[in-house]
Amino acid sequence: MEGGQTHRERNPIRITAEPGKQEVFVVREFDAPRELVFRAYTDPELFRQWIGPRGLSTRIETFESRNGGSWRYVQTDEEGNEYGFHGVNHDLTPPERIIQTFEFEGLPESGHAVLDVAKFEELPGNRTKFTGQSVFLSVEDRDGMMESDMEEGMKDTFSRLDELLERLQK
Repeated sequence: MEGGQTHRERNPIRITAEPGKQEVFVVREFDAPRELVFRAYTDPELFRQWIGPRGLSTRIETFESRNGGSWRYVQTDEEGNEYGFHGVNHDLTPPERIIQTFEFEGLPESGHAVLDVAKFEELPGNRTKFTGQSVFLSVEDRDGMMESDMEEGMKDTFSRLDELLERLQK
């Protein structure tokens, strides 16, 4: 879609993954106020509309946006295959920060949890800087995520978030 291309060029995603380390950093700016971007991350109805690459639909099963609250959602592709994800919110500090675990249920064995920290920084002109840090249990887990086309998926996901934020601001 052409609209997504415009957003990608205006607000490029920066992913940093140093060799041999267990973490990934993601930095991305959004043309929306911090409170609205934070709400898109914590309101299940909004979250469902943008999470994941295009072509996937999302069903929210649990979404407790509070400290200690759990969450789980299932994404379905066009062939009907389902992919589950779950975690626990450790700290929600509106509209500044979310600390949570994240686990993809489709791996051969469970227990490959990731600790995610999302920070939302207010920028001039009603814009927001998102900084995400994901800490994996092992370098192998981190490298596996990087090899799974993570960057393209994140670009598509953030493009969908751009479109939602644009609609919400009209």
